[in-house]
Amino acid sequence: MKRVIILFSGVGSNLEYLIKNVVDQEIVGTITNNPKAKGIEISQRYDIPCHVIDSKLFSSREDFDSRLVEQISQYKYDLVILAGFMRILTPIFTQHVKAINLHPSLLPRHKGLNAIENSYADEFLFGGVTVHYVSSELDGGDIILQREVAKENLIAREYEAKIKEIEKEVLLEGMKIALYS
Repeated sequence: MKRVIILFSGVGSNLEYLIKNVVDQEIVGTITNNPKAKGIEISQRYDIPCHVIDSKLFSSREDFDSRLVEQISQYKYDLVILAGFMRILTPIFTQHVKAINLHPSLLPRHKGLNAIENSYADEFLFGGVTVHYVSSELDGGDIILQREVAKENLIAREYEAKIKEIEKEVLLEGMKIALYS
């Protein structure tokens, strides 16, 4: 059975979806950088060890990433999944950890924050979501999977709802591809 670790920063909706839908994988631990993240309760509800590493307590990204890598290395794992983990990671992380990330645009378009809004406003007929490997370049790792969403006849909140509707499925599918290919 493949073993995964999930990193999150907020509500944990992607975390909970993965917990409920993994089949041949085991979620061995979760890590958050936010001591107030709602996802902590989700981890506890499913008896999954959750580690809080408050990023605000570190003087640099590198110091935080060193502690994060140290925590991850305590596990035997096959893959780390960033599921709403709102941190830009340094080479200290990216050179030592095999990880994937979900991004709410068709990369390489609209890297970083506000991707849904920027995607909706661009000139393309389709937006979508991307699952990619984490690299030292923000939202720049090799693409594993993309799924398109047509924007035609949608207002902004409808487009965002469609993105949110498919992103969990795409993340689960991307995880399987990363683990088994």
